[in-house]
Amino acid sequence: MAEGRTEVPGKRNRRLSRYDKPRDFRRAMAGLLAFARPHLPALLLGVVLSMASVAFSVIGPYVLGLVTTRLFEGVEAQVAGTGGIDFAGIGRTILWLIAIYCASSACSAVQGFVMTGVNQRICYRLRNALCAKVATIAMGYFEDHQRGDVLSRITNDVDTVGQSLNQVVNQVVSSATQVAGVCAMMFAVSAPLAGITLLTLPVSLVIVLVMLGASQKYFVAQQNILGEVNAIVEEDFTGQLVIQVFDEGESARRRFDEANGELYTAGWKSQYLSGLMQPLMGFVSNMGYVAVVVAGAAFVLAGSVTVGDVQAFMQYVRNFTQPIASLANVSNLLQSMAAAAERIFAFLDGEEERGPERPVEPTGSRDRVAFEHVRFGYAPDEPVIHDFTLAVEPGETVAIVGPTGAGKTTLMKLLLRFWDVDGGRLAVGGVDVRDRSLEGLRGDFAMVLQDAWLFEGTIRENVRYGRLDATDAEVEEACRIARCDRFIQTLDGGYDFAIDEEASNISQGQRQLITIARAVLADRPILILDEATSNVDTMTEELIQEAMDRLRAGRTSFVIAHRLSTIRSADRIVVMDQGDVVESGDHEGLLAKDGFYAELYRSQFARAG
Repeated sequence: MAEGRTEVPGKRNRRLSRYDKPRDFRRAMAGLLAFARPHLPALLLGVVLSMASVAFSVIGPYVLGLVTTRLFEGVEAQVAGTGGIDFAGIGRTILWLIAIYCASSACSAVQGFVMTGVNQRICYRLRNALCAKVATIAMGYFEDHQRGDVLSRITNDVDTVGQSLNQVVNQVVSSATQVAGVCAMMFAVSAPLAGITLLTLPVSLVIVLVMLGASQKYFVAQQNILGEVNAIVEEDFTGQLVIQVFDEGESARRRFDEANGELYTAGWKSQYLSGLMQPLMGFVSNMGYVAVVVAGAAFVLAGSVTVGDVQAFMQYVRNFTQPIASLANVSNLLQSMAAAAERIFAFLDGEEERGPERPVEPTGSRDRVAFEHVRFGYAPDEPVIHDFTLAVEPGETVAIVGPTGAGKTTLMKLLLRFWDVDGGRLAVGGVDVRDRSLEGLRGDFAMVLQDAWLFEGTIRENVRYGRLDATDAEVEEACRIARCDRFIQTLDGGYDFAIDEEASNISQGQRQLITIARAVLADRPILILDEATSNVDTMTEELIQEAMDRLRAGRTSFVIAHRLSTIRSADRIVVMDQGDVVESGDHEGLLAKDGFYAELYRSQFARAG
């Protein structure tokens, strides 16, 4: 597999190497801080509680050392006959020690509660922002990104940010507080022993820097490849029937196995290299531990420190190297979090569909359409529409035909302003579509696509999507006009029949009829039918044609069709080839010209015969 990702038909790949670092770490962090700002008071409370928990735990070894010292001094006095063990004093000190550790645990528990709430609220707001963005982002974004990758940003990347954010805040605050507190306590107890302990610091820093440099690129790669794996799973699941029909299961398996293998490699290397830091830091800690024990014994014999001080130091040595390793691990977490955050904000920063600041609404007929020397290409050097001119009067039915790739569906996308023209002018209702509000423009259109898309829910809910305030009676009337009432009545529950995911429990033709009923219910002045009858049998097609004739009455209609027998009644037929109009006229007139349209028409009947 080439560096980047597997080429997918219809997708233009613009992706960095999987092993690139986040391109703008500061910007990713600034974006997260912006989402965290409303929760700043709770976040600060969590930081204070974390510092308090660590401070109490740092004091604990010193108090425990006092217990040990008093016990040894009492034993020495008892042996010398000059006194005894002060059990009451030791008991009070132990009670203080218990209270200190209880306070540390209580602060930690409350801090966990506060930070978990902050973390989940940030994730909640991120998901809301991502889902809201889906409805407003420019259609071009989905030409360059797989759907599975977008879904991965909403699910996996947000989860990664949430988990990493919680750990980063906890580890940075607690580790920094612990290092500072332990250093202060060590120097307060014994400066010579503290100096010996600090000799391990340069070694620890070298280990940290080497491990970070080796592992951080794999954390970034892991997040990038995870998005690709999700995209492959989503694509294979959606295309399962095609994969089985063409016996390409083994090919699909190999493709997934290759991406999954890369995910395994990146995950294994990132986890192993970051995990290797712990045993190395443990080795350094043990060496410091040995040095403190040897030097501490000598100091005790010399009378410069007490046995309790050495015991406290032995614990402080452990508590000194461990947070350094934790701080090092924070860098890996930050890289992983930054990689996920960058993918999230790349989507959130994607260009949105924007209407004009001062939209102009039509004052006359809203269903007059005019293409004036329109030019357009999905890429600057790949024009799809070269110089398209067409004026459509109110109530006129215009059929647009031509071979695959002629630009028929592209024209409809321009009408709805999913894309803006590169040149020329496109007006609806006498106003340039770029000067109209998106809501107002698209509110003039009803659309039936070749790919009949239904949501998971009841038939009634799917039809009502055309007009949410429609009554049940209006929904059922729309279905009768679309000639789908009869088959709906045969289903279990009728209009309350639940359509499952992917609408796999009804036929393709039935799906198409329901989407036509949705367009009927919408009752808008301009109608777009993009291969609306392509997935139904001949008998159903006749019923739909009758329904379409009734639906088109009084409306401006655009009909895109490969099946030319369905457009003979159109007022005008526009024949396109390679982005240009090559012929225009009615059915009989175009046949009489014996040109491109006649050739297309005869070839269809020849294939049918």
